Amino acid sequence: MILTTTNSVEGYRIIEYKGIVSGLSVNIQKIKMTFSMDKYYKAMQVSMEEVKEKAFQQLQDNAIALKANAVVGINVDIELTASNSTMVSVTGTAVTIVK
Repeated sequence: MILTTTNSVEGYRIIEYKGIVSGLSVNIQKIKMTFSMDKYYKAMQVSMEEVKEKAFQQLQDNAIALKANAVVGINVDIELTASNSTMVSVTGTAVTIVK
């Protein structure tokens, strides 16, 4: 599965548009403020990476369900809430591409 933020894949041709797919993930565990800002930022980074991976996996699963072999035009939106939760949503167009 090819995932890209661009609207095309170099060397490939889009032969069918399957539809818009998305993935959404929110961390359940809230990150607590600590006296060490280094620890806080490290915890935020780890949490954001985990949430982003889950959102992309959901996007890919939704594309596979449509029998697509690529997702183009992916938009990533990362939000931090006032309660220190991280939410990541990804949206793109599921397509079938050929060389």
